[in-house]
Amino acid sequence: MLDSVNLPKDIKKLNISQLNRLALELRAFLLENVSKTGGHLASNLGVVELTLALHYCLNTPEDKIVWDVGHQAYIHKIITGRKDEFSSLRQLDGLSGFPKPNESEYDSFTAGHSSTSISIALGLACARDLAGGNEKIVAVIGDGSMTGGVAFEALNNAGRYNRNLIVILNDNQMAISNNVGAISRHLGELRTESRYIEAKDGVKKILERIPGSEPFVDSVKRTKKRIKYMFVPGVVFEELGFRYIGPVDGHNIEELIGTINRAKNLDGPVLIHVRTIKGKGYKYAEKNPEDYHGVNPFDLKTGKAAKKSALPSYSSVFGKTLERLAEKDKKIVAVSAAMCKGTGLAGFAEKYPDRFFDVGIAEQHAVSFSAAFAKEGYKPVFAVYSTFLQRGYDEIMQDVCLQNLHVVFGVDRAGIVGSDGETHQGIYDLSYLSHMPNMTVMVPKNGAELEKMVEFALNDMDSPTAIRYPRGEITEKFAENTADIEYGRSEILKDGEKIAIINCGTVLNETTAICEGLEKEGYRPLLANLRFVKPVDTGLLKEISEKCDYIFTVEDNVLTGGAGSEVLNALNDLGLMKKVIFHAFGFPDVFVEHGKRDELFSRYGLDGDTICNEIKKRVENNV
Repeated sequence: MLDSVNLPKDIKKLNISQLNRLALELRAFLLENVSKTGGHLASNLGVVELTLALHYCLNTPEDKIVWDVGHQAYIHKIITGRKDEFSSLRQLDGLSGFPKPNESEYDSFTAGHSSTSISIALGLACARDLAGGNEKIVAVIGDGSMTGGVAFEALNNAGRYNRNLIVILNDNQMAISNNVGAISRHLGELRTESRYIEAKDGVKKILERIPGSEPFVDSVKRTKKRIKYMFVPGVVFEELGFRYIGPVDGHNIEELIGTINRAKNLDGPVLIHVRTIKGKGYKYAEKNPEDYHGVNPFDLKTGKAAKKSALPSYSSVFGKTLERLAEKDKKIVAVSAAMCKGTGLAGFAEKYPDRFFDVGIAEQHAVSFSAAFAKEGYKPVFAVYSTFLQRGYDEIMQDVCLQNLHVVFGVDRAGIVGSDGETHQGIYDLSYLSHMPNMTVMVPKNGAELEKMVEFALNDMDSPTAIRYPRGEITEKFAENTADIEYGRSEILKDGEKIAIINCGTVLNETTAICEGLEKEGYRPLLANLRFVKPVDTGLLKEISEKCDYIFTVEDNVLTGGAGSEVLNALNDLGLMKKVIFHAFGFPDVFVEHGKRDELFSRYGLDGDTICNEIKKRVENNV
């Protein structure tokens, strides 16, 4: 069946039996490809039937589907003209792992972070109504994303505006008993019947015409509410102004099609509660959906990924260090925003369950929640991906820094994360953290230094502290001479003259390659390790400026507001810009696409060889 399907119009020609067969083929196609490219697997396996039903019922791309987060849009991509390109998924210059309007007209909005789909869908619906259109707008949001506060802000606003809009709640975790599910499904179907809606409106109008009927009408409303609270799990959505339908079996295509078609004919906002199984159709993913949420290439028969390096990841070093320190210090608590395993906190959660708090996909809440712990004398550690910490910017500024509270931020997945692309690259954290008053920002060069920085942040600091580190395995370069951390102090790793290279964080492979390349040309470059982006070690800069005529910084952050900017400001304040020539290497003012880390470093001129050649040109031309 899949061979004959290239666009949504091809799906509309199929009957239910053929659609079910197509669902099986799509799962096989998905597994075959993702096992080679890596990607978000379990979530996509869970929405195969739902995606088919949506495109069967809607007239896309005129009708619009807004995918929350977007990592569950692979099936959508396959059946909207991108099947033949799917083997390039998440590869440099290949298909993105997320919806991108510049990739296809079927992608209505760029996605990557959670909980925004309802806001976007409501905006599209209001724009449609202003323009006099009649296209259908559907938001697809998972139960995890629904924990984000912005989702409820949008639900509240959508109920108020009462626009024609469908929200599909893809629920793959919530447990609803069969009896309650059957009753609520029956009531949901009943409430969508036009005869029921017309009768309800008719009775309301008749009662309103009868003098003195107000007490009776109020009594009926109260009784209706009591019945709803007893039997309808979606009453919260009804109270927000949505008509609730469900739960619906998310793997029953016939039921999905019937439900979506009925919802299309209703006025006002509708929420369809769909139950799905994450990882559906692949036993390993069904058994361990969290492990198969995002995967590297793996063996399809065994479900096992390629053999991992013996070196630990930065996340695991961070987590293990936290566990060790928490054994002695009962004031240490750990906070996660639905990323317990990803941030290395699984061991902490198991050992100290009373001091571990997973707040769900709610980074803003996590920051303020942590601030309150600090206010009461605890040492909260919020481990979070760099790209997701952006969501808590205001809370970091207002609730942590303004009150100078001792919250430690473990900024994981900093720098280039690779295949997830623009929405996930962690190349902005140095910029948005460094300008916050009272914030200290540390950048370890390797795993050993990360461990020491965690100890320092918890034992020696009493104010806001961020430690940023990348995805992937640690480097052991210079691990043997990792000195203890002193506040605001950097270090010289290799003495030299004329040219100084300042390493910022885990770009040590690049900076050592630069030095080696310059040494082959007869130079003797000095290699320094910044350690603190804020505050910058002015003593180091004075020492370097006595030995060197050129100072170069290298970082995996955008140049605007990054480590180079902090060093430049410090040099200027010290009056050293008349003595030295300075240049910063980092990412330009762009959104960096998906691709492997080394590929992207090379593309943007940040690999060791390219920087080495650029430095030689600058020195030779005295610029």
